[in-house]
Amino acid sequence: MSNLVLHYAPDNASLCIRLALEAASLPFETRLVDRASSAHKSESYRALNPNGLIPVLETPDGTLFETAAILLWLAEQKPYLLPSQSAERAQAVKWLIWMSNTLHPTLRMLFYADQFTTKEGQNALSEHTRTRLCEQLAILDIGLTGADYIGGKTPSILDCYLCPLLRWMQLYPIDAPSRPNLSDYPTLQRVAALNETYASTASAIIAEGLGKTPFTAPNYAQPPEGSAV
Repeated sequence: MSNLVLHYAPDNASLCIRLALEAASLPFETRLVDRASSAHKSESYRALNPNGLIPVLETPDGTLFETAAILLWLAEQKPYLLPSQSAERAQAVKWLIWMSNTLHPTLRMLFYADQFTTKEGQNALSEHTRTRLCEQLAILDIGLTGADYIGGKTPSILDCYLCPLLRWMQLYPIDAPSRPNLSDYPTLQRVAALNETYASTASAIIAEGLGKTPFTAPNYAQPPEGSAV
């Protein structure tokens, strides 16, 4: 029995953690959080994460939530998941926090506009958020110009975080009039394509039904259990 338990839903933020666990070759168990029945809002799940959000990782150091926090903990267990040199590490942490504090919240606002404004204000908010998302993608694309990896010379937890974000921006909201085109951001497209070649990605594809090109040309997940929405 593993001492790591990932509470997950297919093609949710827990995908970032699954990718990192696979990249770290750490054995782990999974517990499905059934979004269709709002299991993430249940009393038992809120005992693990009072925010009622996915993911949660149970570890020997206690129960962890928040994607970036879990990724940093995993990098402490397997130091090769984050650059070791001070300058490179500082840059990597900078982009990790940027993804957590800037890019990911923008996507959440785009996907769940109803949680941030009234019904009458949703269209205006979504239009503004799409514009802001494209600006942020350009910032990251320029900031990583020439890089195959994010914040270092080898794959890291940043790849595990970014690639699912790139996936979701091409799929959601389902009824969006337009979505960003990954080809407009050549550095990000190259990073995404390279990540599709990793064994850790292949394992996640099978586990969550993500399809052959989950980051560069994604399709909606067809998971063996649970649902993405």
